[in-house]
Amino acid sequence: MIRDRVRELLRQVADGALPVDAALEKLAFDPVESLDFASIDHHRALRQGFPEVVFGAGKTDEQVEAIAASIAARGDGFLVTRVAPTAADRLAARFPDVEANPLARTVLLRSGYRPEGNGEVLIVTAGTSDLPVAEEAAVTADALGLDVRRLTDVGVAGIHRILARRDSLASASVVIVVAGMDGALASVVGGLVRVPVIAVPTSVGYGAAFNGIAPLLTMLNSCAAGVAVVNIDNGFGAAVAASRILHD
Repeated sequence: MIRDRVRELLRQVADGALPVDAALEKLAFDPVESLDFASIDHHRALRQGFPEVVFGAGKTDEQVEAIAASIAARGDGFLVTRVAPTAADRLAARFPDVEANPLARTVLLRSGYRPEGNGEVLIVTAGTSDLPVAEEAAVTADALGLDVRRLTDVGVAGIHRILARRDSLASASVVIVVAGMDGALASVVGGLVRVPVIAVPTSVGYGAAFNGIAPLLTMLNSCAAGVAVVNIDNGFGAAVAASRILHD
């Protein structure tokens, strides 16, 4: 249950608009729901401000649908990442209001409550091939209540492209940099801004990029201060980190 909904229940009880027993009934759901194949943490939104996010990879279409439906039944909406096209189709058929993003491989069902952040996250992409990871970050950040802007295909192979967008960099509250190959863009951006930079190495690149290990090591070794690094291809994790920074 989302914190704003609990806060509203308590306000109604305090105002005398809702009987105590009625409020207890709404709060009486078990915090964890056990399915045959999953244990769903329904109180994660109370602790962390957003419901449990479903990682679709490795799950059957039926499992993804069942978990998402269980979360939606509590009125919290849901976000599924790394969802297969067939699972996305099942969710769209069951929940007509979902927002499916094939590039990001996400499916989002919004609830009536949206956490409000305190700034804007700018998602900077080195190349077009990095867009799936960048879009996963964008969808997640938006679901978490952040204002999102994108700066696409501004990698260091044409460094004038990012230097020409310094005004956009300067106006952001947090910058997420998504880059593969040598991963150098995160250091460049880190040297241009004074806000937190979250670097996301991607598995894009030729053989010596080692499926993202080369950009990961570059980003970890960045000489620019204030650059934090998440796991390879983890656009979701970068957006959650930005949300933690930008929410009270």
